[in-house]
Amino acid sequence: MKIAMLARNAKLYSHQRLVEAAEARGHTLDILNTLRCTVNIASHRPTISYEGQTLKGYDAVIPRIGASITNYGLAVLRQFEMGGVWPLNESVAIGRSRDKLRSMQILAKHGIGLPLTAYANDPKQAEELIKAVNGPPVVIKLLEGTQGIGVVLAETTSSAKSVIEAFRGANVNILVQEFIKEAGGTDIRALVVGGKVVAAMQRTGAPDDFRSNLHRGGSAQLVKITPEERSTAVRAAKRMGLNVCGVDMLRSNHGPVIMEVNSSPGLEGIEKATGKDVAGMIIKFIEDNARAGKTRTKGKG
Repeated sequence: MKIAMLARNAKLYSHQRLVEAAEARGHTLDILNTLRCTVNIASHRPTISYEGQTLKGYDAVIPRIGASITNYGLAVLRQFEMGGVWPLNESVAIGRSRDKLRSMQILAKHGIGLPLTAYANDPKQAEELIKAVNGPPVVIKLLEGTQGIGVVLAETTSSAKSVIEAFRGANVNILVQEFIKEAGGTDIRALVVGGKVVAAMQRTGAPDDFRSNLHRGGSAQLVKITPEERSTAVRAAKRMGLNVCGVDMLRSNHGPVIMEVNSSPGLEGIEKATGKDVAGMIIKFIEDNARAGKTRTKGKG
């Protein structure tokens, strides 16, 4: 097979592992810098150019689109889809996952466990938001934040109001969520491939940090998840429409609650914590499922 990967940094562990896994199974995997792709829009002839050459002959595309270039990356991915190239994750599903509010609404609609979450536009409603999530303390998140950036723990009503008013004053969209104290600064990352949890790790935050992201100095270790946690992760991936994703959950007193569904999960932490060949599993899934034109939305948005 000939596979394209949309990624800006070819040297990242995750991207190198996918190349290794593809080549080990006899495939070709080209890493294309997403920002160097040119979308050529012409009636009945959707094409993509890369450094002056029209891209042809790809059987599948792996989107590893950075959050800072989501809109442009999705435009490029849609163009691949319209040309009949099979995507590991579809553009519509990635767009849902990148919008924290939309993803929470989708999961809530289908009865999947979530922390109490509130959203409002008017900073004057700050007190109402805090009460809606049984705070303080409360967690305040930027809708566009990633890797724990733009996530604040406010421990009093006055500090929460100040943060909410500051963010909204800067015209930044935020969510307010209940603080799951019993999680103790740890979360579970379950990696789903093709409707199955293939690996799971427990992440623990750095000292004095309630966030457990590995990018923020957290640590990871192998963990055995419960059947309910496994089911929650699988259901979340299905409802988001993602073939491959990392589902981040907290262990609350009322069962697992989902914090985020990540459509471009890093592989380094989970492969090292579990010893599993996750990259190989992803390439195997592509082998078994990639078919020309087999895309539900066909790039329609």
